[in-house]
Amino acid sequence: MRLWPFSRSTETRSASIENPTVPVSAANFLSFFGVQSGNLPVVTIDSALTVPAVSAAVTFLASSLANLPLHAYRATKDSGERTGGTLQRILNEAPNDEWSSFGWRKYFWSQVFTGGRAFSWIERAGNTVIGIWPMDPASTQVKLVNGRRVYTFGGVKDYPAADVIDVPFLLKRDQLSSYSPIVMGAKAIQLALAMNDYGSNFFAGGGVPPLSLTGPLPTGPDAMKRAQGDIMRSISTARESDSPIFPIPPGYELKQVGFDPDKGQMTEARLFQIQEIARVYNIPPVFLQDLSRGTFANVEQQDLHLIKHLIAQWAKAFEDELNLKLFGAANNRRYVEHSLDGLMRGDFLGRMQAMAMGVQNGLLMPDEARALDNRPADPSGNGARLYMQGAMAPLGTNTYGDQTDAANNGGVDDAGN
Repeated sequence: MRLWPFSRSTETRSASIENPTVPVSAANFLSFFGVQSGNLPVVTIDSALTVPAVSAAVTFLASSLANLPLHAYRATKDSGERTGGTLQRILNEAPNDEWSSFGWRKYFWSQVFTGGRAFSWIERAGNTVIGIWPMDPASTQVKLVNGRRVYTFGGVKDYPAADVIDVPFLLKRDQLSSYSPIVMGAKAIQLALAMNDYGSNFFAGGGVPPLSLTGPLPTGPDAMKRAQGDIMRSISTARESDSPIFPIPPGYELKQVGFDPDKGQMTEARLFQIQEIARVYNIPPVFLQDLSRGTFANVEQQDLHLIKHLIAQWAKAFEDELNLKLFGAANNRRYVEHSLDGLMRGDFLGRMQAMAMGVQNGLLMPDEARALDNRPADPSGNGARLYMQGAMAPLGTNTYGDQTDAANNGGVDDAGN
């Protein structure tokens, strides 16, 4: 069976860097000049997470998405009605008897933003969902069996696609494997690791930059080694004694080769790496604690960018996957949905102002606004109605005076209404 409408030709590449078919990648470029890229740090998920910017991006995104309230709804004639029961408990409280909802979803999203994919198995009793269990992506293989996607866990257990929640960071062309953000940003992460290693080694050595000895050099290799040893011992003695002064033979001079201690911190380069890693995740740099270019105005805009162009998109991807796998493709009445209002829980003033505007303009009933903060409904029953402020009236009328006259005349105003 042909899977592609074209045949794949054999690719031939030349070893010459002048061949235009050879990509001028970092490895090829360094090798051309005799530098072995094998000396650079190896990027793995564990090593990448030692870079503060990567760790901050993963934990921030995973925690933010796990913090969003996730509710089950039933479609009605006018809108959606939130439902309770087992499914609501599984989604918003505990997917099983071992995991909390926040813990499950944070683990799920941390796999997406590191290895590039996350899986969870849906446990059913007949057609009823009774639990959701996270799966280790490293132990899960995705393959096609008779044209259908099958998930093999641990090499022994097969699950159909209808029972597996699957969210990739970015699918590859074969539609089975996915790209990892760690792999996609490996060069930027590798450079950050190299700068961290250099900085730690630099300051572990007392912050002394590489030096060259100039002057009348001794003749013979043995004499050169003795002179170099004398200088090294002098530097070591000064460093161990916390003395900034050490003697050198007369007629000689030490010159710096490389960075001085201030430049050894590589502040600008390391700030740029934060921005590079932020681009990998499409996250505003301010959420990686980079306020080097932050102002009151652009930080607020970055906050809007986070919600509109990042959190909302991943929330939509998760909702669609849940709706498909929990209810099936033919379902049109039941659905799950995040409440992005959960992101405002830390902004008390903004949350109160938004709810007040909703109540005063007839968008929210008072009881609905109170329920958003888990407050009880109005016992008088007046909170289950929509209200509108009465300060607005058509020009040329005296609505307030008419209402007063009607109240004084037993419900009839001066116009006889």
